Amino acid sequence: MIKNGRKAGKRVEVTEMHMLFQALLGLVVGMIAKFLLPGKDPGGFIVTALLGIVGGWLGGQIGKWLGWYQDGHAAGLGLSIVGAMALLLVYRII
Repeated sequence: MIKNGRKAGKRVEVTEMHMLFQALLGLVVGMIAKFLLPGKDPGGFIVTALLGIVGGWLGGQIGKWLGWYQDGHAAGLGLSIVGAMALLLVYRII
């Protein structure tokens, strides 16, 4: 099946690469957030990656609420880290 001049399989590969890139970027954001908020953190590699991924989403929502981003725009690295730090503080409290 050809869609928009491309085979349908190509779109799946792009989506998988995008998800892999988001996971790696989430891991980096989570590591930076843990570095900036030193202390005892339960959780390891997977928790750090999830913290960064969800922190990026939260940072994007904060940016939209403040009017800095429009729908469909991803959060920048700074707000992603701020979102991850906020999640880390909540995670430590719980």
